[in-house]
Amino acid sequence: MIKLLLSAVRLFAVLTVITGVIYPLTITLFGQVVFPTQANGSLMVENDTVRGSSLIGQGTTDPRYFWSRPSAVNYMLGSSAQALGSSGASNLSPASATLAETVAEREQAFREAHHLADDVAVPLEMLFASGSGLDPHISPEAARLQIDRVANTRGLDRQIVADLVEAHIETPQIGILGQARVNVLALNIALDTLDR
Repeated sequence: MIKLLLSAVRLFAVLTVITGVIYPLTITLFGQVVFPTQANGSLMVENDTVRGSSLIGQGTTDPRYFWSRPSAVNYMLGSSAQALGSSGASNLSPASATLAETVAEREQAFREAHHLADDVAVPLEMLFASGSGLDPHISPEAARLQIDRVANTRGLDRQIVADLVEAHIETPQIGILGQARVNVLALNIALDTLDR
């Protein structure tokens, strides 16, 4: 019995060292050497200040900036990685009256802010929150609809802002995975550099 207990304790100690020390250290070292940016949170730094992560959206309604899609968790009411809590969706059914009302309000607000005609479709990601509530991307169409508002508010030439949007369109990975998209934080950081 004691021999069996000692064998179990030894096995427990060996597995603890392997899975609790050696494996995590190996993976951490590998990540820091091979993928240092990703291993450290894909942080976006401007003038030695961390502006956020390229993987986590930031909510703003400031007319000087491009807007992200709505968030069910309000991007945790913070604009920095340190303020981030958990992610989440609204969990409202497609048949939910609350969801329908929320989407209608978002559409009206987006149309009014961008002076859109009734025949112009508002991109769906500007009406519905993402599953995580932290999606950092919008479609090129959603970014293009915001060009006039941003250019007018900042007093910039529309074409300069339009060129900036086009330069920040990310194509699908290897040409087929995903959709074309724009990282809103990267676009807004680039927009701030125009004011200098």
